[in-house]
Amino acid sequence: MPGVCPVNSSLQLLLLLWATHNTMATNWLSLARQPLARAGTAPCGRLRGLTAGQLGVCRGRGEFMESVRKGAEMTIDECQHQFRYRRWNCSTTTRGVSVFGKVLSQGTREAAFVYALGAAAVAVAVTRGCSRGELQKCGCDRKVRGVSPEGFQWSGCSDNLSYGVAFSQSFVDEPERARGLSSGRSLMNLHNNEAGRKAILHNMRVECKCHGVSGSCELRTCWKVMPPFRRVGSVLKDRFDGATEARLSLVGGRPVLLPRDTLLKPPSPRDLLYLVPSPDFCQPDPPHGILGTRGRRCNGTSRLAPDACEVVCCGLGFQTGRAEVVQRCSCKFSWCCSVRCQQCRNIVLLHTCTE
Repeated sequence: MPGVCPVNSSLQLLLLLWATHNTMATNWLSLARQPLARAGTAPCGRLRGLTAGQLGVCRGRGEFMESVRKGAEMTIDECQHQFRYRRWNCSTTTRGVSVFGKVLSQGTREAAFVYALGAAAVAVAVTRGCSRGELQKCGCDRKVRGVSPEGFQWSGCSDNLSYGVAFSQSFVDEPERARGLSSGRSLMNLHNNEAGRKAILHNMRVECKCHGVSGSCELRTCWKVMPPFRRVGSVLKDRFDGATEARLSLVGGRPVLLPRDTLLKPPSPRDLLYLVPSPDFCQPDPPHGILGTRGRRCNGTSRLAPDACEVVCCGLGFQTGRAEVVQRCSCKFSWCCSVRCQQCRNIVLLHTCTE
């Protein structure tokens, strides 16, 4: 590619690479463990894990910090849901302000996913706060007005995603902008942050209400709403599986990330990028927040799925046992308006990685 300087042929690029892999993890996620003083305020001086710039955002817009805290909780919960069958299942550590330990300190696929998910979660949480009237500085998106090409009337309270995205950019992206755009890791984080926010934008939905005699729907009023966060997590999980390994290069004297495989086309803004291969996560490495897979539940009936015992247990073996589970069964609808179920006890096989 004309104008591209390979990584190993430039002293300047080698200096940039020195700061490529190691970076402060998304320590703002520790807000999930830090209760705020009271609703609508944030004791900024007491919050741990924030950079100086993020503390500045906190002091200027303290009422938003509760939404940021909710975004941190959403990130951890959704990560653990999406990776529940993987070797690394988003296990958290109680030490320090780095929620996931040092797992995210390297530019791996896992780091790419968590950064994208975190940026999306903050945008969603702030947007919800705007739509619900919980934040004084924002409200519904009033720009969506008039008649659509499909013939319905835009009305109602459309989610103000543009405001949520702008806040996410100012808060979540701040550490990378402060560090400068000269390191591959900063470029990676910023790219993945934006990919997370685009996962919301490209999955917005339209909800409508019919008006007219006896529900004739002579007039429809509609508004735009964000997708469920579970949908955002699923989209980003798919992007994780297809993430592109990138390398830092100089194009016209400007550092950029390009696919390590030169036969691949440049990734789109919605794709995830990573810089280094992931560890296998098989053996415990507590200092880095890796708990290993011993004792983990796995799927003993599959050999290829991500949750298969051969995969999760790293080929080190698994054991099978029986357990009694209590489940709802024989559910019947009772007029009006409840569902009554019986409790059924079943014996199931449980597969766990060898301790």
